[in-house]
Amino acid sequence: MKYLTEYRNPEKALKILEEIKRTVTRPRKIMEVCGGQTHSLIKNGILNVLPEEITMLHGPGCPVCVTPVELIDKAVYLAEKEKVIMCSFGDMVRVPGSKKSLSEIKAEGADVRILYSPNEAVNIAKQNPDKEVVFFAVGFETTAPANALSVIQADKIGLNNYSILTSHVLVPPAITALAEDPESKIDAFLAAGHVCSVMGYWEYIPLAEKYKLPVVVTGFEPLDLLLGISAAVKQLEEGRYEVENQYKRMVTEKGNIQAQKIISEVFEISDRMWRGIGTIKDSGYKIREKYKKYDAEIKFEIKTDKIKDSGKCIAGEIMKGIKKPFECPLFGKECTPINPAGAPMVSSEGACAAYFNFQNMFKKI
Repeated sequence: MKYLTEYRNPEKALKILEEIKRTVTRPRKIMEVCGGQTHSLIKNGILNVLPEEITMLHGPGCPVCVTPVELIDKAVYLAEKEKVIMCSFGDMVRVPGSKKSLSEIKAEGADVRILYSPNEAVNIAKQNPDKEVVFFAVGFETTAPANALSVIQADKIGLNNYSILTSHVLVPPAITALAEDPESKIDAFLAAGHVCSVMGYWEYIPLAEKYKLPVVVTGFEPLDLLLGISAAVKQLEEGRYEVENQYKRMVTEKGNIQAQKIISEVFEISDRMWRGIGTIKDSGYKIREKYKKYDAEIKFEIKTDKIKDSGKCIAGEIMKGIKKPFECPLFGKECTPINPAGAPMVSSEGACAAYFNFQNMFKKI
């Protein structure tokens, strides 16, 4: 299959690895922002064959992992209400809140449904006019167009029983926060190709210049990641700090303009709380005044207590690249995919789940 088999070629991978080994002269810490990239690095054994000078850090690019506890509590609160159908992507259902998860509420009889698209939730609202349907709109810029379209569609057909609980987070402000965090020692970033396919990479250009950090837009296949690492290392060795687009088959500098227009029609930029990290300025989306009747937090006047992280789970330090999953005292003991203590062990994109699932395969883990 084009763009799959050709980016999984072992012979080409070895050539790129040799080039990386010839190029790197000193320790380099490179952060892949996206959880999907983390999983690909681990399951394909890339961490185990990189030269010892290169350390890969696993960033906060897992939307499930950075959704704050109080937002999970809000989703649970809604699911417990009579005549509410709570809809969500699958990963979010098992993420623990302060007391319960959506999965536990579902087991107790709440109408919680796992969907693949917010448009399914709009259809459910049409089919159930006597119920309130809420979609848990979680994700980075990648899922924002579909969530925005569901609101536009509901408004177009006059649905009054549909709303979304919004937890959208944005990548460039997160990179800024990491670059300014004195604990996060990062030399370069691999930017997530799917996010950039929507938003482009123009926002990263001033960040690379300001913080003197190479940013390489890359995909998710083994060769994509190796080429991204190679490009980052070359820049560092040459003293360059630029944005390079390794993922040209999917990404342009300006991105998908039509998708961006749909996002800006429904959402506006706002501050956003990131689980384990804290509030990052201008790092999220909230629903515009024009569509506020589709904002579940306003519609249901949700009030929940602010919850502090327990302190045992070190998800925040992991997502900032300060520590690795196996350095957490709960890893593989109190925290497993079956009984997760934190979101990075729940999500299919979480670094902790990746390390747990593949821990017997690679030396570095």
